[in-house]
Amino acid sequence: MAEDPLAGFERFVFNDGRWSREVFRIGAGPAVIVIHEVPGLHPGVLEFARDLAAAGLTAFCPSLFGKPARPVSRGYAIGEILKNICVRREFSVWKDGRSSPIVDWLRALARQVHEECGGKGVGAVGMCFTGGFALAMMTEPSVVAPVMSQPSLPLKDKGGLDCSASELACAKRRFKDEDLSLMALRFSSDKLVPDARIARLKAEFGDKVEVIELADEDAAPGVPMAPHSVLTLHLHRSIPDCGTMRARDQVVAFFREKTGA
Repeated sequence: MAEDPLAGFERFVFNDGRWSREVFRIGAGPAVIVIHEVPGLHPGVLEFARDLAAAGLTAFCPSLFGKPARPVSRGYAIGEILKNICVRREFSVWKDGRSSPIVDWLRALARQVHEECGGKGVGAVGMCFTGGFALAMMTEPSVVAPVMSQPSLPLKDKGGLDCSASELACAKRRFKDEDLSLMALRFSSDKLVPDARIARLKAEFGDKVEVIELADEDAAPGVPMAPHSVLTLHLHRSIPDCGTMRARDQVVAFFREKTGA
């Protein structure tokens, strides 16, 4: 990992008319929007963006909360979770049936970066708190490759998918009409991603969803939390043929294929 996690990234501010957020960009080729997990755009998320850039894609990393490049700590994570639940109006965390308002901003970002980067369309990956955002973004026609990594919302509905009925219907229609598909990833022991949520994905999308479930032994050791963050904190980079690294490679290949890289 680079000494400065933001080395090589270009920074800009994107404003959709309602919200302004920093976005960090790296690479060349079709666009993939990397939506970070709690507590923010930490070094592990930025390293995954570098993987995409190395594969011939342009990674766009919006900073939705937290401080860009700040390392993960327990206190930092708890603080950001409480802010997202209790203070920030951009996020809906409790119940199924509606997506977070910030998804509108992400859809607008997808339109802009597709115009800039070309290709068949835009990929999007959400992680943990933002895992369902990639699915809700499918109402934006430029989004063609959604990935849900350890989708952990809504908190009160174990079978919820963190999107509205109309967003779900749109995704199902587009998957059929445009021959698109979805990827979802989790550690099978992860209590933050209930079995009922995975079962719901399979029931709604059938063979249009590829679910990758990993064993605890696939996770990188030494992380002070149970296996959870498939593409970042628990990505076992020191063993290229382990489960998490194979899952990462499948995600990268999915983005390359669907976006036309």
